[in-house]
Amino acid sequence: MTVAAAGAAAPVASAVSARIFLVVVDESDELSLALTYACRRARHSGGRVALLAVMEPTEFQNWRAVEDLMREERRLNAELMLQRAAKEVFRRTGTMPVLYLREGERSQELLRLIDEDLSISILVLAAGTGPDGPGPVISALAAAGFNHLRIPLTIVPGTLTEEQISAVS
Repeated sequence: MTVAAAGAAAPVASAVSARIFLVVVDESDELSLALTYACRRARHSGGRVALLAVMEPTEFQNWRAVEDLMREERRLNAELMLQRAAKEVFRRTGTMPVLYLREGERSQELLRLIDEDLSISILVLAAGTGPDGPGPVISALAAAGFNHLRIPLTIVPGTLTEEQISAVS
């Protein structure tokens, strides 16, 4: 299991590397759809799944000790989300995913990771189905313009069932 923190040296793509499907791990309902799609694609193509969790900063900065406690709580929460998602990836693919834990604004850290780690081949996101739109990451990428991505982006519709995802992946 590999964990790369913000500012750490990123792995460089080897001449012969498997496709790596990157999934952003958060507490959204659509995470399971993105994981299902990425795991199936990785398994069928001989690739791997990578998982990114981002600890977003809080706006509370009055007392250093309280801020440090809040940061540690966010880190533990992000690590637990990564562990749960990694177990699911292992169950579905038989391989451990590459794990990334970063701190900062989610869409910025996502773009930064994609630019730093040349082994990442495809970004897999799932669209939300609620009234708030497709989700914060998809919305941020769309607002910034998808031309900032150096890799293909797969958006799994949030209305698909697991059987439908299996049929197309």
